[in-house]
Amino acid sequence: MNTGLWMIGARGSVATTVIAGLAAVRRGRHDPVGCVTTLEPFRGVPLPDFDELLCGGHDIAGPDLVKRAEELVADGVLPAGLPSLIADDLEAANARIRPGTDGTSDDPASVIRGLTADLVEFRERNHLDTVVVVNLSSTEPPVSPHPAHASLAALRQALREPSVPGGDALLPASSLYAYAAFEAGCAYVDFTPSTGARLPALTELARLRAVPFTGSDGKTGETLVKSVLAPMFARRALRVRSWSGTNLLGGGDGATLEAPGPVNSKAASKALVVQSTLGHSVDGGVHIHNVPALGEWKTAWDHITFEGFLGARMSLQFTWQGCDSALAAPLVLDLARLMAAACRAGRSGPMTDLGFFFKDPVDGHEHVLERQFSDLVDWARGLRTAA
Repeated sequence: MNTGLWMIGARGSVATTVIAGLAAVRRGRHDPVGCVTTLEPFRGVPLPDFDELLCGGHDIAGPDLVKRAEELVADGVLPAGLPSLIADDLEAANARIRPGTDGTSDDPASVIRGLTADLVEFRERNHLDTVVVVNLSSTEPPVSPHPAHASLAALRQALREPSVPGGDALLPASSLYAYAAFEAGCAYVDFTPSTGARLPALTELARLRAVPFTGSDGKTGETLVKSVLAPMFARRALRVRSWSGTNLLGGGDGATLEAPGPVNSKAASKALVVQSTLGHSVDGGVHIHNVPALGEWKTAWDHITFEGFLGARMSLQFTWQGCDSALAAPLVLDLARLMAAACRAGRSGPMTDLGFFFKDPVDGHEHVLERQFSDLVDWARGLRTAA
């Protein structure tokens, strides 16, 4: 194994599904359904095989992975009997999980050093040539601008200065992880709408360390459908007047998104595709509700009104029901493989052509799914040429 997949939130639902699914694929028990990189356009691209991926990560809490996997069986996410079959894999991965941070420390420089040391130790102990860090932790509130975010020199200076106890954090947890990833020479993927690497100072650091990053907010359900339907209205010259979405979900995400800060981050990323694709604003919005009884499953209901010839008013509705962990996990494996290949090809800075995977692509303005897929294939084929 020579590629590390280091997950932030490593005992969460998505990460546990990634680890369990990877073990099941390796053992030949299940096919990698949902993994985009197994499709024909990616054949010949120098991606690491599934059996070359080694999982580890950071987390601040949670049960061990065997217990977490059993909970996911009870919720209908993992197939019955799988945790006992892959118990050795789960226990080995659990031993590679280190204590993380919630971003509240008064000494962020020390936190960054500790996180960086964990990544370096993971790479060296396991003889890995590449490590990809993927943020799967809970959504954070939007970050208030800080002068130190503008440049790497300013950020480093601020990190050397003592923090004010109880004051606003200089960097949120997601950005501490991104800083550590870059310092350790690792690629970074933000699968959440949190700030992560999306600060000018951290973009500068990624380029300085010659490592790639991408994100943000994985596109797994309702927004995936929007990125197909919105272009249909635009190409058909039908004027969309309103687009309202209601999301019902439980589990950890449902609890996190009850808070105003995190829900604002999520709603903002989910709303981008419609206005960007249609070229004008529409009435409505995204509404997110915590329904604990749904557990790991979620339902999205969208109501769209549009106007046709001679002002005829019409509507379209769709309902999407799915398991977010089962939808997200194969994309995490795709991103780990693609970013590992990008590292080996010497790519650095923001990987804009991976927008296919995200609601709010870093430095990207294309939201039409088919165009995003074409960009992704062209980018991946470029890695094949560079190999």
